[in-house]
Amino acid sequence: MKRPYTLGLYEKSMPSQLGWKEKLEAAKGAGFDFVEISIDETEEKLGRLDMSEEERLGLVSLMKEAGLPIRTMCLSGHRKFPLGSSDPAVRSRGMEIMEKAIRLADDLGIRIIQLAGYDVYYDESTDETKRQFAENLIKATEMAAKVGIVMGFETMETDFMNTVGKAMEYVELVSSMYLGVYPDIGNITNAAKTYGTDVLEDLRLGKGHLAAMHLKETTPGVFREVSFGQGHVDFKGAIKTAWDLGVRKYVTEFWYTGNPQWKKDLAQANEMMTSILDAQWE
Repeated sequence: MKRPYTLGLYEKSMPSQLGWKEKLEAAKGAGFDFVEISIDETEEKLGRLDMSEEERLGLVSLMKEAGLPIRTMCLSGHRKFPLGSSDPAVRSRGMEIMEKAIRLADDLGIRIIQLAGYDVYYDESTDETKRQFAENLIKATEMAAKVGIVMGFETMETDFMNTVGKAMEYVELVSSMYLGVYPDIGNITNAAKTYGTDVLEDLRLGKGHLAAMHLKETTPGVFREVSFGQGHVDFKGAIKTAWDLGVRKYVTEFWYTGNPQWKKDLAQANEMMTSILDAQWE
């Protein structure tokens, strides 16, 4: 029986010098169903938003050739160009990034765009930045609705939106089926340690609005580059709760840090999460 979920691989878990053909083949070889593309704040990644039509068609052809698609996008480029910035030029660039990201997703067949959950990142959050963020979020959701692409907030490492409950405030404000939550279970776990809240209860606050889930390991105060099994995330409890809430798309988020046996890391991550996911339906 074909399994009733898909498990994706975050692009940055593989060496950055690899081409897309090699990345897709490596992900497939490790047992994943799709890859999550990164559009971060670097010029190299933001440059992907200006890919030519020929380049876009070429990437789609590579997906077909490799037998593995790109189906989600981690859009963290708004860290540098936030939608709530007090600088009109920065907000304008942020909206341009949003529009181009939606267009790229549409061209590549990407179903879900993970939005960074903050009004501003490098500046101080104020009532005005929150207002600008909300206004531009409504416009962004309308753009996504036009082409039928779902956007989901990532629960971040900053206080502005580090829980599902906080993300839901904006989801309810916009009130569109095209804006939901794409939680990072590692970040939620760290937030729970800070506030003394319950991770699984927080997940349940997103009932009916959870598009997918990032499976990432963390330790208190450390949000990146923690190996699976070396942190404090309860993956079994989180996956069971998300499954019961209807989540069927998951992405293992971790980073390549120079390990020459990185392909083994991919396979081990897949094996760990697949065993937990399979237990939900077998």
